[in-house]
Amino acid sequence: MKLAEIANLVDAELVGDSNTIITGLGALETATEGELTHLSGSSYRKYLPTTLASAVILQANDLATCPTNALVVENPYHAFAVASMLFEKRPRLPVGIQESASVDETASVGVGARIGAFARIEHGAILGDGVEVGAGAHIGAGCVIGADTVIMPRAVLYHGVHVGARCMIHSGAVIGADGFGFAPDAKGHLQPMAQIGSVRLGDDVSVGACTTIDRGTIEDTVVGDGVKIDNQVQIGHNCQIGDHTVLCGCVGLVGSTVVGRNCMIGGAVGVGGDGPIRLTDGVMVSAMTHVSRSIEEPGLYSGGVLHDKSARWKRNALRFGEIDQLAKRIRRLEKKTELGS
Repeated sequence: MKLAEIANLVDAELVGDSNTIITGLGALETATEGELTHLSGSSYRKYLPTTLASAVILQANDLATCPTNALVVENPYHAFAVASMLFEKRPRLPVGIQESASVDETASVGVGARIGAFARIEHGAILGDGVEVGAGAHIGAGCVIGADTVIMPRAVLYHGVHVGARCMIHSGAVIGADGFGFAPDAKGHLQPMAQIGSVRLGDDVSVGACTTIDRGTIEDTVVGDGVKIDNQVQIGHNCQIGDHTVLCGCVGLVGSTVVGRNCMIGGAVGVGGDGPIRLTDGVMVSAMTHVSRSIEEPGLYSGGVLHDKSARWKRNALRFGEIDQLAKRIRRLEKKTELGS
């Protein structure tokens, strides 16, 4: 594409040759002629003066050291993301239902849908226009899938799941499995609790590979519009995830957790405590943190112990058990000091 076309798409000020041809994308330090790159963080600024890219998306304050064509924007990372979609090469299935797929006669398949080999569409499912269901994927009875949503191979939607428009469900994801609900009897034997709710995903949701979203016990588990969920995330029954929130890899949310809008939950964060936990809008939680109580103010929260050399970490870990006793000793000394004064 001509650089001018890309500049128009991302609403950028073009500095340089508008007729430059862009054939692909590259990283700032390794891009070559014909490639578009971006400068989105200060740690990469050292690569800008020597980049061989044909164009760089950057902010105005970096323009002076750019040796090539530039697209000047306020948010280079977002602009690069928009431009990247022009060069996506993900294979698409042909329009239609492949011969080995199995579609129940009561299911409804929209115009321009693509159903891959050995996919199964169950009783009463409704697929909107342009929906793509990959090879071996399973769409349960009564599911509703919005227009232009893509279900990648071997993803599974249990019965009654609702998915909005333009969503992406990656391979191995399981949406609508039973919530983890069991009630012990007097002997400690566990009686399963019927999970009669479902799962509802909003529009423009992305669900990563091997992520699991459990159905609600009575009411639905709900994921809002624009939510982005990474790989291997576990969302328990009856959770509520607000619009445009991000859940990074290996996050685990205990059932009935409520996460607000525009939150960012870092990798391997665990959310669970003595009761249902609520995170207000605009909360960011750094990786590996355990959230054991509700967060009522927006901001960045962290927890856990930073790594250290093993021998020193073990010595400090043994002292963790002495912290309470040490705190009591300090308090006694403080009282003696107060009495002495």
